[in-house]
Amino acid sequence: MSMRQIEPKQRGFLIVNSHPDGAAATVRRMWEDIPARADGRRPVALVLGHSAGYGLATLLAGLRQHGIRGVGVAFEGADNGRRTATAGWYRTAAVADLARETGGDFEFVNTDAFSDEGKKQLLDLVAERYGPVDYLIYSLAAPRRTDPATGTVHHSVIKPLGAAYEAPALDFSGTEPKVSRMRLEPGTEEEKDATVAVMGGADWALWVAALGERQLLAPGFTTVALTYVGSEVTAPVYRQGTIGAAKEHLEATARWVSASPAVQAADGRAFTVVAGAAVTQASSAIPSIALYTAFLRTVLDGNAFRSPAQQAMELWDQLEGRTPLVLDDAGRIRLDGWELDDQVQERVRELWADPETGLLKARPGADWFMSQVRELYGWGVDGVDYDQPVETDVTWPTTL
Repeated sequence: MSMRQIEPKQRGFLIVNSHPDGAAATVRRMWEDIPARADGRRPVALVLGHSAGYGLATLLAGLRQHGIRGVGVAFEGADNGRRTATAGWYRTAAVADLARETGGDFEFVNTDAFSDEGKKQLLDLVAERYGPVDYLIYSLAAPRRTDPATGTVHHSVIKPLGAAYEAPALDFSGTEPKVSRMRLEPGTEEEKDATVAVMGGADWALWVAALGERQLLAPGFTTVALTYVGSEVTAPVYRQGTIGAAKEHLEATARWVSASPAVQAADGRAFTVVAGAAVTQASSAIPSIALYTAFLRTVLDGNAFRSPAQQAMELWDQLEGRTPLVLDDAGRIRLDGWELDDQVQERVRELWADPETGLLKARPGADWFMSQVRELYGWGVDGVDYDQPVETDVTWPTTL
């Protein structure tokens, strides 16, 4: 037991501790935002990166509306007496409680999904408990990855390619949002390759191959990897930078996986899924994305801004055949039409042209962004009493 009163500890843009009750409350709120629906079929799903962002939203929508069974995978840190557990650890415990309360059959494993050992651990569990997998959801996000074949540790970087990038950014490290200026030097070829090794499709392909080797691809198997395109406003640092190179590799991997013998034998398919903008731990660290998202939220006045849960529901309906697939010319599933609407983007560009004045007009969006960043770690959540001691040493959920 580790009952203690805790306060947020922020270092620059990062919050380094999490509140268990606050993190759990964000999960319950997302769960309640997803209308319950009973389907006859209960597909088996393996969700890689289930504890945050779109991975979490896809897991909750799958549990709530489609009764998915299976395994979620994340790599989170426990309470160590000096620092709380990560928010993803606490969110996982909350999801497990909700799944159990509603009769769900889902396991959660804390391991390095990039490693051969992690893959074997997961596939042993899937084979023993569930059998062939209907859906592999790939939503892993990490700053580094060890190549299991060579042992090389690759580190991703967020840099433009070809030329330096200068742009406005949202400084939310203090109590009031403000516009700052940032400059990034272009990445090298080695940095681009390392980012592709971490964030591209290499590990996704290894997961599909491993499932095939274990005869764990169900008939009609579908795998999706979550990605982002975004606006021309942020393209120099995103789609045209080192991250964009990784995303292009991910998209090429989808085509390769779809054509692979194991997936073809299962009459399977693979897609990248282009989601819309969201406040996540990953996106909040990318320069300019925070300011762009604040402007976007203001332009859409909160009502037309689609949450990860709303997009996850739409994705599951497409995958399960309730609604037609929305594919672009590159064969990607698109969930971001609301964001890239021409009129919406024109209004965002108007704010971006004069960012200081734009921020004055977009203050509600900036305040919302800052509150969302705090909520990622369980802070500032309505209904949570932060003046009371809380148990920070929460057990990782397992029924094994």
